[in-house]
Amino acid sequence: MKITYWSDFACPYCYIGNTRLKRAIDDLNLDVEFDIRAFELDQNAPENVQSTTVERFSKKYGLSLEDAKRQVAQISGLGHDEGIDFKYETTLYTNTRDAHRLMKLAQSKYHDKVEKLSESLFDAYFVENLKLADKDVLLKIASDAELDENDVKDVLNSNLYNSEVENDENIALSVGIHAVPFYLFDNKYSIPGALSYDDFKKVLTQIIAENEVDDDKKADSCSNGACKI
Repeated sequence: MKITYWSDFACPYCYIGNTRLKRAIDDLNLDVEFDIRAFELDQNAPENVQSTTVERFSKKYGLSLEDAKRQVAQISGLGHDEGIDFKYETTLYTNTRDAHRLMKLAQSKYHDKVEKLSESLFDAYFVENLKLADKDVLLKIASDAELDENDVKDVLNSNLYNSEVENDENIALSVGIHAVPFYLFDNKYSIPGALSYDDFKKVLTQIIAENEVDDDKKADSCSNGACKI
């Protein structure tokens, strides 16, 4: 099974949704190929922190600071339920373009490190509360994920993989994706948002069953050295 998904490393529901999905995949013992696509929640986000998460949440959704703090805490609680030491209130919101460019480097040259880098970037933001626009922070994250330091520096000190990030985002907008996470299963089934673990498991089970039916139909159409059209 192939799962394509658009997400941002500063998106709490992306981290929570991915964690639920991967748990369902593990429990069903599935062989899955992931295709991670970039989606910046704010392409014009600053390089430096300009407000707290609660202040930004309050302004974005028109909430009082008290209500915003309550909702931020509820989201952190969802992360805690997934076993993540989620610290949403103290995240340091900045631009994530460089983080996405490093992901494109990994996808291009370090295929077996992609998932590790993705999880490390989410962890850095939501658990360690690091600034993902900080090149030194990104260099350490990428190096710890076993990407070559020189390759990482080449990306961070240039515009490499900018076009790949922009292409992902243009594709998303062209098909009507305006929020993340957004999942596409086997290029056929789309799921917007972070489903519960149980719902992800139901979706995966249904797709498996439908794929088995399709395989049976293909087998039935071919026999005696000939295939029916």
